[in-house]
Amino acid sequence: MGPRDAAQEKGVEPGQGPSGTARPGSDVRRRVPRTDVLLREPRLAEAARLLGAPVVKAAVREAQERARAGRVAPQDVAGAALALLPDTACGLRPVINATGVLLHTNLGRAPLSDAARRAVAGAAGPTDVELDLDTGVRARRGRTALRALADRVPAAGAVHVVNNGAAALVLAATALAAGREIVVSRGEMVEIGDGFRLPDLLVSTGARLREVGTTNRTTAADYAAVVGPDTAFVLKVHPSNFRITGFTRAAEVRELTGLGVPVVVDIGSGLLGPHPLLPDEPDATTQLRAGAALVTASGDKLLGGPQCGLLLGEENLVRALARHPLARALRVDKLTLAALEATLTGPPTPTAAALTADPTVLCERADRLAASLAADGIDARAVDSAATVGGGGAPGVTLPSAALSLPEPFAALLRAGRVPVVGRLEAGRCLLDLRSVPPEDDVRLAGAVRAAAHG
Repeated sequence: MGPRDAAQEKGVEPGQGPSGTARPGSDVRRRVPRTDVLLREPRLAEAARLLGAPVVKAAVREAQERARAGRVAPQDVAGAALALLPDTACGLRPVINATGVLLHTNLGRAPLSDAARRAVAGAAGPTDVELDLDTGVRARRGRTALRALADRVPAAGAVHVVNNGAAALVLAATALAAGREIVVSRGEMVEIGDGFRLPDLLVSTGARLREVGTTNRTTAADYAAVVGPDTAFVLKVHPSNFRITGFTRAAEVRELTGLGVPVVVDIGSGLLGPHPLLPDEPDATTQLRAGAALVTASGDKLLGGPQCGLLLGEENLVRALARHPLARALRVDKLTLAALEATLTGPPTPTAAALTADPTVLCERADRLAASLAADGIDARAVDSAATVGGGGAPGVTLPSAALSLPEPFAALLRAGRVPVVGRLEAGRCLLDLRSVPPEDDVRLAGAVRAAAHG
């Protein structure tokens, strides 16, 4: 057995002693531990169990290359590999939302409550999602989540859940209006984001659109003039991502209920009842009490839950939609059902907490953080700010807030950090708005700023 074979038999690279330490005068590259040795290191072996061997092996090889380049000491390769590993076996990275946009679409909109997160973890294994444990026979899918939704909106005769808000409207149009007409105001023919437009969405179901009124003014008489035997329903759409002001008029639901066809209202934001801070935002309960036959909404906006679409309304209508063949393609999984139920029955959501946060408390948090960071020599200042709801909810509404103001380069540095932080640029400064940051994240936020400042 030659020297190289003997060294490898002992689990070290040639040029290392029996313990893996370098022999005097050996080259740094030859002192880097072998891949198989590193993968047997207990911490990396446990990481492989949680994240998968390929992910860990890639981190090990990157750490080895850094050691060969002299950027990591050979004895620190295992620690360097651990530092390169993601927290989860998933490409999605948790971030701190410091944009001041409470429901940021690019950041996944509503953050789930702790109750919802625990519910998702509990539902990750086998569950009784479609099984009655008492009788041992099949049961209605998601029955407890649907009951929780019905309890929150007593004005609804029945409820159903699909995989997003657009899907809720598509299901309604397909089941009720394929080959028939949907009457809708020209001022409500909105683009819902990412290039998707409501007219295209509805026409794709086989329905025909009958546009009435003008961009800024549509009256009940405009609807009444075109409703006829071929009308499936009248559609009211809340323009949740823009506002038209000035010389405007929009027909109310109660004005349309006597036209002899159902009135379907897409409120968008998922607000189940009136909110004192958002008096102009439509809610499901108010629309149903005004006579809407069906209300569609999103679960991941102001409701503060997972992405899903809600259908609430007359029992015969909702039951028909739930039994339509398309409903099977649009159904939600058990994790969504678990998160939705916990959102509906649990404590206030992070979205609700952010919406009602006391501006005085936000200013106090900003002052504390700025003082702590300034003591470390960082150009951090506490400033007044204005947050928004975002995510297709309450357009034009601003909320008084407070922010950390940092030099502009911090915006990119913070996004690239181990704990990515997303802020916004304003007047040549990077602002970290605290209304969208839970108080329990203040320590992590300060740590991320320090890491960015000191490299």
